[in-house]
Amino acid sequence: METGPARTRQWTFLTNHARVLVQIARDPGIRVRDIAAQCLLTERAVQRIIVDLEDEGYLTHERRGRANHYSVIDGKQLRHPADAGPTIAELLAALLR
Repeated sequence: METGPARTRQWTFLTNHARVLVQIARDPGIRVRDIAAQCLLTERAVQRIIVDLEDEGYLTHERRGRANHYSVIDGKQLRHPADAGPTIAELLAALLR
């Protein structure tokens, strides 16, 4: 019998990458600062995630004045073999309802 405090495992259904992508899909002109606040991440973590998403072809950005405008590549397939089939657009459609 365990006598110490009960340990609970912390886990979530969505990765931080998915959370950032959802925020960008909601508002393509969103600032990194606002994504960080919405996702409860640091700005640096959000910047790294955006670089990951761009490097893998899920996202692009265009500089508009002092701000970035992001574009999600809707037709891109999910990268894990177990998730093969759905596109980013289909995933976002489910998450943005």
